Amino acid sequence: MGTDINGFVECRAWRLHEDGEESVWHAAIDLFLLNITRNYDAFGCLFGIRNYAGFRPLAAERGLPPDASDGVRAELARWSDQVFGTTWITWAELKATDWTEPAEDTDSRLHQYRRTADGLEYVGKSMWSRQFAEAVGLPEQEMGKARTWPEGSEWHIGDTVYRSERMSRREAVEDGGEWEPVWTVMEALASQHGDDNVRLVVWFDN
Repeated sequence: MGTDINGFVECRAWRLHEDGEESVWHAAIDLFLLNITRNYDAFGCLFGIRNYAGFRPLAAERGLPPDASDGVRAELARWSDQVFGTTWITWAELKATDWTEPAEDTDSRLHQYRRTADGLEYVGKSMWSRQFAEAVGLPEQEMGKARTWPEGSEWHIGDTVYRSERMSRREAVEDGGEWEPVWTVMEALASQHGDDNVRLVVWFDN
């Protein structure tokens, strides 16, 4: 069963409140219209969900903001008890992020490459490979369990190379990748209302 992301970009538009009243948050745009890609590296890096790569999450388990917009509250209520990992992050925090920062630990999934005439070709990564397990003597009961290996460890098995690697934030959230539309909208709103007045509120479901 996979994990999906849901949420809204919210904006606190200071020009819209009445004199003498505090400004309120508005649900600006549904995340569904910008990015609902199931990318566990990004989920882990940003929010600590499915954090197989061992990142220090930017904004994990903060819960629903106490001043969340009516639109966000209404949408979240529709999900009842199906959701988990509700949290939020401001554009100011995202702008201040060092995207070159490495994960705190090596990826619990081995990165797999195939030998070709032109060199190594990246295949993918997973927590379990029967070929790898048999070659290094891992018992089958270890299947599906998160496990890390010393960084740089490498195994050559047939035409396949398995490596233990440490990811960077930029590898998890690629520049110009699927999160770019979200950042573009948040940046545009922040240019009008301020970096601290734009935030992303998210929750997850299986």
